[in-house]
Amino acid sequence: MTDPILFILAVLTLLGTPGPTNTLLATSGAVVGVRRSLPLLIGELGGYLIAVAAIRMVLGPVIHQWPVVGIGLKIAVVVYLGWIAFRLWRHDAALAGTETVGVRAVFITTLLNPKALIFALSIIPAEHPALAWFVGAFAIAVPSVGFAWILVGRAIGAASKNAGIIRRVASVALVGFAGVIAASVLG
Repeated sequence: MTDPILFILAVLTLLGTPGPTNTLLATSGAVVGVRRSLPLLIGELGGYLIAVAAIRMVLGPVIHQWPVVGIGLKIAVVVYLGWIAFRLWRHDAALAGTETVGVRAVFITTLLNPKALIFALSIIPAEHPALAWFVGAFAIAVPSVGFAWILVGRAIGAASKNAGIIRRVASVALVGFAGVIAASVLG
């Protein structure tokens, strides 16, 4: 996608779509607030940049040659999302130290996020003279939209003072995302 306006619209649309990373960001915003959730944006950006680079350089060609690798990756994502959902439901302190959601959980969830495949293989142009501009715009959009999800979570948290319910709703949402991915594996 080489048109800058279409590129930005596609990036913002895909980033704004509910998913596992956004669920964790909103949950953190709801439970611990905006300021304490801000470090999660570093995990999100790092996860996306590493995932996109790895997919473009290594995984894309491998998946193209051996589709079973893609299926294996989807299964790994389903298992990881289920594990995070379970820990969030139980509010396991190991998930994030003393927080409900930690940078590591957001980083790994984003690294495994299926949206990274779409960014790497469809939205960010492959061989373009202005590739640095597209990557830079993407790097600005990721934390901007992530911050919006934290704000959404904060608004939900302000309306509901029961953090346990918020964590459990987020856990169910993560299981739902895992189910959608699992269904894509099964056909």
